[in-house]
Amino acid sequence: MTSVTQIPVRNVLVVGILLMLAGDFMFALNDAMGKWLVASFSVGQVVLIRSIGAFVVLGPMLARQGSAKLFHMERRDLQFLRVLAMTLDTMLFYAAVVYLPLADVMSFYMAGPIYVAALSHLLLGEKVGWRRWTAILVGFCGVLIMLKPSSSAFSLPSIFALVGSLSFAFGIVLNRRLRGTSDTSLVTWQTVGTLVAGGVLTIGTWQTPTAFDVGAMALLGIVSCVAHLLITRALKLAPASTLAPLHYTLLLWAIVFGLIFFGDVPGPRILIGAGVVVLAGLFIFHRQNTVATVPPENVPKGVS
Repeated sequence: MTSVTQIPVRNVLVVGILLMLAGDFMFALNDAMGKWLVASFSVGQVVLIRSIGAFVVLGPMLARQGSAKLFHMERRDLQFLRVLAMTLDTMLFYAAVVYLPLADVMSFYMAGPIYVAALSHLLLGEKVGWRRWTAILVGFCGVLIMLKPSSSAFSLPSIFALVGSLSFAFGIVLNRRLRGTSDTSLVTWQTVGTLVAGGVLTIGTWQTPTAFDVGAMALLGIVSCVAHLLITRALKLAPASTLAPLHYTLLLWAIVFGLIFFGDVPGPRILIGAGVVVLAGLFIFHRQNTVATVPPENVPKGVS
């Protein structure tokens, strides 16, 4: 009898893990597609059409939820800050991949959990012990290795990636303060933010795309939304502490896609720095799982 009841639980866990892996793959695919598109079109134009495409997925979800819930929000000031942070994250990510290899940009975003841990202590008053503070400092050292501090160190694309990853982490921390808002509402307002920003940045930079190009940019938004949904479902089926380390497969996919589609090979500095960041992030997840249950919001979402 015991074994019979345990089998479904084990199966559910496996499904959660598979959905998480699929979601991360979709995010990596989204990032690779974005890098390919911003090589021919402005960041604003790509983000604008991408945001419109996202409503192919969001539309039915909004119809099911109803408009009343969309406009009835908790803490409008924090909602605005979150939209601003996530919009900045998206715009800077695509701006960075115009100039940097995909794996290089993704390496900066792998520090997201480290930033989240630090910001949670500073902004939310969450207790962070000395072990996690040590891991946070080690993780920052990994970021510095990737930035290569020198007279010419902080190149503009690297700054884009760094500030984008910090904006991403700030948005994730705000998610914790807005738990009463539905995922559909959060993603919708986030998409509206990127839609507006993309529209503004498109002024004076619009290039008439072919039907294929429009379809590719719209597909970008669909892929991103599907990835969000897969990871959200995975977190409902398996513990966040089990799924969190799987998110680092994004870096692996970034290296693979970068090599296959763009011929990019990450240098030893990026690989070493990324390795330090990943190890520090995994330790933080381990400590959070040891001292308390890891909140789902601590799992880094897709960067773009």
